[in-house]
Amino acid sequence: MQVPFVDLKQQYQSLKNEMDSAISEFIATGWFVGGPAIAGFESDFADSHNAKYCVGVNSGTSALHASLWGLGVGIGDEVLVPVNTFIATAEAVSLTGAKPIFVDHDDSYNLDIDELKQTLEGKGRLGLPADNIKAIIPVHLYGLPCRVDKVLEIAQRYGLSMVEDCCQAHSAYSIDSLSGEESRKNYVGTTGSTGAFSFYPSKNLGAFGDAGAIITNDEKLAQRMRKFVDHGSTTKYQHEFPGHNYRISGIQATVLRVKLKYLQKCTDGRRENARLYNEALIDIAEVEVPPETQNDYHVYHLYVIRAKERDRLQEFLKNRGVSTGLHYPKPLHLQDAYSNLGYKEGDFPRAEKYCGEILSLPMFPELQRKQIEYVVDSIKAFYSKEN
Repeated sequence: MQVPFVDLKQQYQSLKNEMDSAISEFIATGWFVGGPAIAGFESDFADSHNAKYCVGVNSGTSALHASLWGLGVGIGDEVLVPVNTFIATAEAVSLTGAKPIFVDHDDSYNLDIDELKQTLEGKGRLGLPADNIKAIIPVHLYGLPCRVDKVLEIAQRYGLSMVEDCCQAHSAYSIDSLSGEESRKNYVGTTGSTGAFSFYPSKNLGAFGDAGAIITNDEKLAQRMRKFVDHGSTTKYQHEFPGHNYRISGIQATVLRVKLKYLQKCTDGRRENARLYNEALIDIAEVEVPPETQNDYHVYHLYVIRAKERDRLQEFLKNRGVSTGLHYPKPLHLQDAYSNLGYKEGDFPRAEKYCGEILSLPMFPELQRKQIEYVVDSIKAFYSKEN
């Protein structure tokens, strides 16, 4: 049996008629840059996360960069970033001229709150004072909400901005208890100053190419970022400052607006698939399933296990037709791109250890039960005495 890591063709086929019709209607308008398609999607996406404003952009990286720029982060500043994340999180910091300061993760793969505190107290890996640190970027990695309430407390104590990297966590939320039995959904991207999203095709909400968005509840910040992503302008040929061409395209907004209607259904499918994986893998001693607490709504952009003899297991699964991934095989402090920051091997022991154990199994809404059973049976076969 062949089990793909993700199947975008199958997803398209399920929406083909509606998607083709929407795209045809968009093309017929002739309004390819700006216009109602983008405004409509921005409004819908903001509403889906209980946010007041949304600014569509051309990638998640642009969303992070525009967020940091809008908050005044620039040359000479420092920003706290998880060491275990895709490089775009740190890259956005570099694009502003600031420097990323890395922090290890906890067992949830998200920011370690204690290490975050230690870094700000000057007790981190490099022993740096917090004088130049201007912001924190918690990442909701793999689709699991980070404890942004705790991060916000720390940020406010030190007068720092907080930008949430939500690029893998569309519609994820945590439950906040209010009083008695009352509670509310605290969607990712709404606790910090901004939330940055990616709509890369394989994401839970994916475009037909690169795209992204920023959500915020700050009207002035939204207006500032909207100008920044369109050459420092909101009026044609009137430019308040040098900006970027980070605009989202109308055709991607059209695609995303159709897909957004089915995001909850797709999320339900991912969570059901994760449940099936969890139940089938929980008794395999050599495998640790993804963490999820009762108050966190994990959307499983990725289903990441930790496995003994990971490399051999991955090759075994490949030979049995099962596609897998590594997210991520090398922490950021060991990447050539950041070799000038002064970090060394051994500085972030948990990230370094886990990167040799993590393995992303096939995960997408249309994944079939029999495919999951085949993946699990293959893992059991690998760890059996016969292997």
